[in-house]
Amino acid sequence: MPVPAEQPPPELAPWGPEIDLFWEDLVVGRVEHLGSRLVTAEEIIEFARQFDPQPFHIDPRRARESVFGGLVASGWHSASIWMRLYYDGLLRRCASLGSPGVERLEWLAPVRPGDRVAASLEVISARLSKSRPDRGLVQIRGELTDGSGTAKLRMTAWGLFGRRPAESA
Repeated sequence: MPVPAEQPPPELAPWGPEIDLFWEDLVVGRVEHLGSRLVTAEEIIEFARQFDPQPFHIDPRRARESVFGGLVASGWHSASIWMRLYYDGLLRRCASLGSPGVERLEWLAPVRPGDRVAASLEVISARLSKSRPDRGLVQIRGELTDGSGTAKLRMTAWGLFGRRPAESA
């Protein structure tokens, strides 16, 4: 008696139920306010000790004597704050496939202890992948501002997002 051929496992849906935003939803002109957070001296120092231990990031006394006149967050810390707010405010709901890169990243003003910073993004272009029709690229302009509206960080980056799955027949 012939042995039946093994059947491949059924295809699993690539996205969980928490995913409700796809490439098609990220249209040019879409603006998202991603939330805010209060930045503390302790977190500035903790981040900098691990990743950017320049004196104006880790030593309040030496920071007062620096060109900044006080403790400031590393630019990489500011970018990480933006990324966390992006994830919490939007990306966790998206069919994200990562990012091919950042085109431009500007640190416009230092983030200081006590700043409440808010993140936002605007979709500035979108196109389907030329080689993979199940995904598309989205170009965004991200910004981190303080409570008075002063821009602290501005960036232009690309994201890769899955397309909305076809409905089952």
